[in-house]
Formats: sequence, C-alpha cells, structure tokens
Amino acid sequence: MDYSPILVSLKTASLSIVITFFLGVAAGKMVYAMRNERIKIIIDGIFTLPMVLPPTVAGFFLLYIFGVKRPIGEFLLNQFAFKIAFSWWATVLAAVTISFPLMYRSARGALEQVDINLVYAGRTLGMSEWKIFRSIILPNALPGILSGAILSFARGLGEFGATAMIAGNIAGKTRTLPIAVYSAVAAGDMNLAYRYVIILVLISFIIIAFMNYLSFNKGRK
Repeated sequence: MDYSPILVSLKTASLSIVITFFLGVAAGKMVYAMRNERIKIIIDGIFTLPMVLPPTVAGFFLLYIFGVKRPIGEFLLNQFAFKIAFSWWATVLAAVTISFPLMYRSARGALEQVDINLVYAGRTLGMSEWKIFRSIILPNALPGILSGAILSFARGLGEFGATAMIAGNIAGKTRTLPIAVYSAVAAGDMNLAYRYVIILVLISFIIIAFMNYLSFNKGRK
C-alpha cells in the first residue's frame, strides 16, 4: 500500500487550514465591519461563490489563472521560478479556495453573534477598535470560529474536483486520499480503495468527535 496519499493529504490540509483560518477571519471581520449593505452583499457573494460552484469549475478558474501559459502563472514562473499548476502547492491552493467560504461564513456568523452592548461598553471605556476586537469580540466569537476551522480542515482534506483540475494526479506529489480512492477504483483495485476509504472515514470521524467535544464544552460554560 502506498502511504504517500495520506501524507500529501495531511500536509495539504494542515497548511491550507492555517492560510484559510487567517484569510477567513480577516474577511469575516472586514464584511462584519462594513456599513454599506449593497457592497456587503456583493463582497459576501464573491467570498461565498467557491462554495456553490462545482469544484471542477473552481479548479478550471484556478487553472485559467495560475496555468504556466497564463499571466499570473507565467509571471511567477519567470520571475521566481515558482510553478503552481501540477505541483504540491496546487493542492494547497485548491484546498484553500474550496474551504475558504466555510471559514469565512463561520467567522462572520460568530462575530455577528457577539453582544453589541459589550462593544459599546469597550468604546465607553475608551478602548481602540483593534483592542475591542482582540479583547472582546474575538474571545466571544472563538468557539464559532474554531468550529469553522475544523469544518474547513475537513473540507480541505476531502477536496477532489478542484485538486484534480489544478494539481493533477501525480503519485507522491499531488495524489491526495480522495484522488487515490478514485485512481484505485479506476484501476480496478477495490481492496486498495477500501483501505483508503477506511482511513478517510476514520479521520473524518475523529474530526466530528472533536467538534462535538468543543460543542459539549461550550454548552457546559
């Protein structure tokens, strides 16, 4: 059994959740603070779009933007000798793109649930907006944000369509667990597919158990 898909998937999901976490919280805070409802609706639609698009379509757009014959991909390759398409970084890019809406919407929802009176109290005490966010809003929104992070990690771990489009299926490099399952089934090796599926199910179950543990602790507080 080739264990590289497990390693590739865990590396991809681990790095992508770090990137997605900070991008999602920053995007959630930005939209939360917007006062113009029309602009908020437009920005929210753009940030949420990857969640409703078929992953293969999202992957097509990524390939269109970061392909080596496209302006951004060609620029990165010529100026920094950095190739994204069909490299391990492409699996990270696909996971970040697909899991970002979950992190963004969870962060935004959690921020909006914070009691506005606490914010007013902080302003009355002369606290800066950054200190209010860091000391009042973020700690109160943290359980919702962490739940979003776990869901985003799971989404990144199970990503298939966009990864196949932008990263391909290169053994030991871009072949993640979902792609390994597809490859094994396509090759008629059902025993290998079963093993990969069991590993994915186990990892997913651990993630759900951890989410329930967080929710249980939140309910006790």
